[in-house]
Amino acid sequence: MSDTAGDTDWLAQLRWDAQGLLPAIAQEAGSGDVLMLAWMNREALAQTAASGRAVYFSRSRGRLWHKGEESGHVQQVHEIRVDCDRDVVLLKVTQTGHTPGIACHTGRHSCFFSVLKEGAWQAVDPVLKDPEHIYK
Repeated sequence: MSDTAGDTDWLAQLRWDAQGLLPAIAQEAGSGDVLMLAWMNREALAQTAASGRAVYFSRSRGRLWHKGEESGHVQQVHEIRVDCDRDVVLLKVTQTGHTPGIACHTGRHSCFFSVLKEGAWQAVDPVLKDPEHIYK
């Protein structure tokens, strides 16, 4: 995916937090939809750059998490960007495994499916596939 994947100097140029993590935003390359926010450590970001598939660090499990390893909803990474402070990465992805793509464990296209309306969070995007049928 990246011609710098073998060179780790680019990883040292990022501003990792005290736990060695960076927030990573996944944005659908075609539509521009923001799909999700997850965390990456150095190994996750290096594997993502080398493979062209999104790999995150699961804080709850304390291990690398290959997006789609259980659901089949893989993220093909086309581009990796970093913000001006070098403390957030943006992945431009194609969400695979379902049409339209499902990025959220709730079975929705995006994890950002709730909108604040009249002082309450309301789910406004449909469930595309029941999570019971995704995670067996």
